[in-house]
Amino acid sequence: MASITIWHNPNCSSSRAATDLAEELGVPVDVRKYLLKAERPTRDEFVALLGILEDEPTTLVRRDATFKKLGLADQDVASADQVADVLAAHPEMTQRPVLITDGAAIIGRPKDRIEPFLVAHR
Repeated sequence: MASITIWHNPNCSSSRAATDLAEELGVPVDVRKYLLKAERPTRDEFVALLGILEDEPTTLVRRDATFKKLGLADQDVASADQVADVLAAHPEMTQRPVLITDGAAIIGRPKDRIEPFLVAHR
């Protein structure tokens, strides 16, 4: 088992950049296609992730058309508990890619954050 897991959406260029860079650097990673029903994170997994995420919890939520369609506003995802609730119900709203290792996690945006994380935690 690799020490780094990437929550990956194959349809996202940033997410593909993370998996491609890991391969290029020879850093073994576990790829979790978090949008597949069988691989969706639970609320508890989101809570655990938010506990080690280097970014503010609210940044894990994509602010896109779905966000607006659901009638969400920034105050609805201001706390870690709110973020966990929203993302457990709507995993497609998770910012991607997410790189996770024991005790540390980042959102791989901008893309220049990915390589230092992979190298530091290989």
